Amino acid sequence: MGGSGMSSRIFQSLIVQMKEATDRCMGVIDSDGFVIACSDLSMIGSKQDDFSGLTDDDRDAAVTTSSRTYKFLGAANSKYDYAVFAEGNDSAAVCICVLASVAFNEAKTNYEEKHSKSAFLKSIISDNILPGDIYVRAKEMHFVADAPRAVILVRQTEKPDVSGAEVLQKLFPNSKSNFVLNINETDIVIIKELAAGSDPAELDALAQTIINTVNNELQIKAIVGIGSVAKHIRELADRYKEAQIAIEISKVFDTEKAIIRYENLGIARIVYQLPTTLCEMFLSEVFKKKPIEALDRETLYTINKFFENNLNVSETSRKLFVHRNTLVYRLEKIKKLTGLDLREFDHAIVFKVALMVKKYLASQNARH
Repeated sequence: MGGSGMSSRIFQSLIVQMKEATDRCMGVIDSDGFVIACSDLSMIGSKQDDFSGLTDDDRDAAVTTSSRTYKFLGAANSKYDYAVFAEGNDSAAVCICVLASVAFNEAKTNYEEKHSKSAFLKSIISDNILPGDIYVRAKEMHFVADAPRAVILVRQTEKPDVSGAEVLQKLFPNSKSNFVLNINETDIVIIKELAAGSDPAELDALAQTIINTVNNELQIKAIVGIGSVAKHIRELADRYKEAQIAIEISKVFDTEKAIIRYENLGIARIVYQLPTTLCEMFLSEVFKKKPIEALDRETLYTINKFFENNLNVSETSRKLFVHRNTLVYRLEKIKKLTGLDLREFDHAIVFKVALMVKKYLASQNARH
């Protein structure tokens, strides 16, 4: 079985829980007789000397040797991977082995199913599977194909930590319908099943919890990109791209937000998809008189504040701590320089888009 390290961790955590119930030494060996999990930690890695290999006839019953009892793990027809053992060869040892094997088999099956489902989802979002195969595999795995799902991309922005995914897994105890996938050093993707008719805005609260959790537990800063809701499992790849784009776009237009929903990006989404040549043409047409660079920092700051306060002169002057007339004078100056009167809605829109286009161009030039 792939990921034996993971199985030994699962076995070990179960043994720790069972230790309370018995003073017998118990553990799990692999097919070569090596102890991979044990209530006596010093035995892990050693070879059981009395173990000569379970034969196929030993599948169902517990097998006793002079000092121990063994019980095969796994379904009756599967190949032999692991066996559970307990100290002693009396009826109590047999009882421990039988009960432990039930728990181990259940845990192993759950883990393998979870693991293969995670691998399946990873192959969908990374476009490594044909659309036709998605449907077939989903059916095989008893995956509800058309449940609404959110794709949440968590990007660790400073000193990323590999245990980020494990920390986040705790926020999603229902592992049957929610998956936490490690993508690379910085990125973790959460695929969360949503209740029918739930409001996508609820995801913002969840995203905030995610950010707080990695911040508190790992002292890591993170930003979260959220795609629009996938109505079918085959849409997951596109929604994942949206979540990636959301983070990209927020970097370009340096919004200070830590949570970016693709659906809330508005004009930024359109600008981000324009060819750079078109952007350059647009800027030169809008600013015929003087290029946008001619505006100083203070003027740009004033303009942004004006936009933030919905083009309200009184409100903006209050926020800027300047007299109303000072602001009017500045707006007149901008009108002289650019030909755009920001108090007029149409002019304001053109200017707003122009500022975004300029940022987008700057980011593209920086990339090349």
